Amino acid sequence: MKIDSTLISRLEQLARLELSEAEKIKLQGDLNSILEMVKQLDELDTSGVEPLLHMSSEVNVWREDEVKGQLDREAALRNAPMSDEQYFKVPKVINIKKS
Repeated sequence: MKIDSTLISRLEQLARLELSEAEKIKLQGDLNSILEMVKQLDELDTSGVEPLLHMSSEVNVWREDEVKGQLDREAALRNAPMSDEQYFKVPKVINIKKS
């Protein structure tokens, strides 16, 4: 497959782009270079290589969830700049105008 100006124009339309002539020429060259690199991969002998299904052979390496180092409410609110007896208090950041 060869990238030509017709294909570049179609890609430009599909991507909703407006490219200058210089950008079209550069894009055409870049895409053709990518296709050449892929062609080189086609030349590799992969007959003895098994298909890769997953990046790792590890299965279910998740750790169990454990509750650790929990603070009680008093300790959590102790250094808060503003708080009431149960919650952190923060300055109002949203003003809603009613019309």
